[in-house]
Amino acid sequence: MRGLAGAALVLACAAPAAAQDCRLALALAMDVSSSVDAGEDTLQRQGLAAALIAPDVQSAFFAVDLPVALAVYEWSGRYNQTVLQDWVLIASPADLTLVAQRIHLSERSHNEFPTAMGHALGYGAGLLGRAPDCLFRTLDVAGDGENNEGFGPEQAYREFPFADVVVNGLVINSADFEGEIELIEYYRTEVLHGAGAFLEIAQGFEDYERAMRRKLERELRPRAVGALPVDAPGPG
Repeated sequence: MRGLAGAALVLACAAPAAAQDCRLALALAMDVSSSVDAGEDTLQRQGLAAALIAPDVQSAFFAVDLPVALAVYEWSGRYNQTVLQDWVLIASPADLTLVAQRIHLSERSHNEFPTAMGHALGYGAGLLGRAPDCLFRTLDVAGDGENNEGFGPEQAYREFPFADVVVNGLVINSADFEGEIELIEYYRTEVLHGAGAFLEIAQGFEDYERAMRRKLERELRPRAVGALPVDAPGPG
């Protein structure tokens, strides 16, 4: 069995018996902390918008009949999270185009607050808690720095409902080589969570679109029973 029929078979094998509204609830978290300047923020928004409508990403969104639910929010300090796109079922290319336009035209809500990673994760858990009823739930956290305000990822995974949530990461390398290695290791050991969690790396904000496109293609692949994780999951 090939093509869509084969993908549908994989999904059916992985799905619970009860019917769901969608196959994946995917929340994307964008870093707008003070380490991200105005030009870098523009590269993020334009990069995400372009990645969402890239041909390979669109193909991944519509690989099987069940749609994907998508939400996007930005984060920085402990009290500074703003939804850019609330939950929407992506049932057609037109839906993706509308989301991409909204992200492209969005304006930054905060620009002077630190990096509260644990609070960003907790907010994402709450957002996923009111998502449509989907087979799987994934939170993707993009950022260019480690937690430096409030509780960290380890406490977030203890205190918030992450039992069936996969957390992937997108590291934006904008520091020197030593800082780059440290940040990658931080994401691998502290941020990644759940079976199959993985890390994508952008070499600077100019590379954000490429990295986001690769990450989305991977996240949107229909899941097979018994699939082994590629990167080791983080705490929890």
